[in-house]
Amino acid sequence: MRLLIILLAACLTISCKQKTASTTLGEYFRYGDSIESAGVKMIPIKTPVGDFKVWTKRFGNNPKIKVLLLHGGPAMTHEYMECFETFFQREGFEFYEYDQLGSYYSDQPKDSSLWTTARFVEEVEQVRQAIGADSSDFYVLGNSWGGILAMEYALKYQKNIKGLLVANMVASAPEYGKYADEVLAKQMKPEVLAEIRALEAKKDFDNPRYMELLIPDFYHEHLCRLKEWPDGFTRAMKHVNAEIYTMMQGPSEFGISGRLANWNIKGRLKEITVPTLMVGAKFDTMDPNAMEEQSKLVQKGRYLFCPNGSHLSMWDDQQVFMSGVINFIKDVDSGKM
Repeated sequence: MRLLIILLAACLTISCKQKTASTTLGEYFRYGDSIESAGVKMIPIKTPVGDFKVWTKRFGNNPKIKVLLLHGGPAMTHEYMECFETFFQREGFEFYEYDQLGSYYSDQPKDSSLWTTARFVEEVEQVRQAIGADSSDFYVLGNSWGGILAMEYALKYQKNIKGLLVANMVASAPEYGKYADEVLAKQMKPEVLAEIRALEAKKDFDNPRYMELLIPDFYHEHLCRLKEWPDGFTRAMKHVNAEIYTMMQGPSEFGISGRLANWNIKGRLKEITVPTLMVGAKFDTMDPNAMEEQSKLVQKGRYLFCPNGSHLSMWDDQQVFMSGVINFIKDVDSGKM
C-alpha cells in the first residue's frame, strides 16, 4: 500500500511538472492575435513622403527580453539572420526579425530621399513602439549596416534601450574603407586585385566578371567563410534591393563609396551610456582591433572576439558568437552590466 502511495505521488509530481512546462511553452508562443499568423505583422511606418509598411516576425513572449534584429546591406533582408531562431528560442528570448523599408518583404517605395540614416532611425523607433518595447526590456542587435543603424538609434533614443549589440561594424566608414584598401586588398593575389581595380576604374560594376572575382577572392574570405553558404544568406543575396544598396554602400562590400562613405560617429561613442557589446572577427571586413577600441569608447562596453569568424561570424564562428551574445544579454538582464 505504501509503495502504491509513493508511486501515485511520483506520477502526480511528474504530471504537475509536465503541465507547468506545457503551460510555459504555451505562454511563450501566445501573442494575443485575433488571427494567428506565426508572429508575422506588417507594421505601419510614417515617413516624410507617405505611409508604408515593414515586415516583422515575432518569436516568443518574454516581458524582460525583447530583441530587435537589424539586418545589413543596406537593403538586404532578415533571411541571413534566421540562425538566431534556434539559439534565442532555446533561451526563451522574445525577438523580432525585421525587413527595413525598401527590403524584399517590406514596401519598396522609389523616392530616393528615404534612403538616409536619419530616416531609418525614425523607422526603428516606430517599430519599437509597435512591438511595445522600452528601456526595461528592449535590446537592439545590428549587423553590418544594421550596426550603423543600431549605433545611430542609440545616439538619439538610448533612453528606450536596455542593451545595444553591434556586430561587425566599425563606427567610421572612412576607417572601413582604409582597412579594405591597406589591409584586405593586399591579401589578394596581385593579378586579381588589378583586374578588380580596372573594372572599378571604368565603373563597370554590372560586368559579371566583377562578382566572379569578388565572390571567391573577397566574399568567401571576409564575408562568410563557410564552404557552402547558408541558405538564408543565399536567399538574402538574391533578394537584396541593389538600387538602395548601391546608393548607400556602393557597388560591393569591398570598401564603401555611397551615401555612407563619409559617415563617422566614432567621436560620439562616449555618449552611449547603455550596456554595449561590440563584436569583431579575425577575418572580418571590419578591423577587429577597431571593434575592440569601440568597446572601450562607449561607457559600459564589452568586446567579443570571434577567432574563426568573418563579417557574418554568426554563421562561420557560430558557437563563439552566439554564446557571447546570449551571455551579454543575460548579464544585462541580471544587472551585471
